[in-house]
Amino acid sequence: MSPQPERVTVTVEGHELSLSSLDKPLFPSGFTKGELLDYYARIAPAMLPHLRRRPVTVKRFPDGTTTHGFIEKNVPRHAPDWIPTTVLPRKASVPETTRFALIDELAALMWFVNMAAVEFHTPMWRVDGDGQPESPDLIVFDLDPGAPATIVDCCQVAERLRAHLRGEGIELYPKTSGSKGLQLYGRIADRELGGDEVNAFAHHVASAVERQLPDLVVSRMARAFRGGKVLIDWSQNNPAKTTVTPYSVRALDRPSVSSPVTWEEVATCAEGKSVLGFEAPDVLRRVRRHGDLFSPLAA
Repeated sequence: MSPQPERVTVTVEGHELSLSSLDKPLFPSGFTKGELLDYYARIAPAMLPHLRRRPVTVKRFPDGTTTHGFIEKNVPRHAPDWIPTTVLPRKASVPETTRFALIDELAALMWFVNMAAVEFHTPMWRVDGDGQPESPDLIVFDLDPGAPATIVDCCQVAERLRAHLRGEGIELYPKTSGSKGLQLYGRIADRELGGDEVNAFAHHVASAVERQLPDLVVSRMARAFRGGKVLIDWSQNNPAKTTVTPYSVRALDRPSVSSPVTWEEVATCAEGKSVLGFEAPDVLRRVRRHGDLFSPLAA
């Protein structure tokens, strides 16, 4: 195979992009920047609806995922002016603001990936046409296993959470975190709750499940309580926090992906018959087979 050129110019949605260092490995597995760009270009039809109108935080790794990289909330000064942005206060009590990108189109997604943005993170709320925050449309439960607990234990907890939230009239949709755990999303747009109200409700649910499964579940954040249990992290519903976006790659040794899964797959994993974990090529095949399993959340 002949080496890829150091830099190529492409036109995406009428915008000219100069893509560089395509053959540079970004992951210890050898997965290159060119392969990362190719993955995001091909997954974009499924991923973009989950990014649209959500202020985006990226994690960039110009020197690869073996380095610390850096988190970027403010749009870089050299970003093209055709990428839409929204300016939001950092805290209600201070005057500082952050100019977030709104990655609504493929060209913007490709521009950020070319800047070595490996991970994309978004809040549980969108902005309106004036760039102002709307009420949360999603609720999330982030299931994080404390060793020796594993994703198998997460799947068992997920099934209990699903039953509990169905009793509240909320259907949950599971996805892998792309790392060790599992994340459950539910659509709550019709409830018009404030961010603090959603956070308090999620805390209440996590505490209730902890009482039901005290040997398996913890809802308290202190690390001292986590050993051998699954933390139900309800705090990701805080309006100031973000969670890894569906279909985002994670900055690990290999290009693992936060991938939607079926409840049948969760049940199989809960029985210890499989372990959920997918890399970029796997996820592309999954979307061809299943479509976007998170599509009900993108409306």
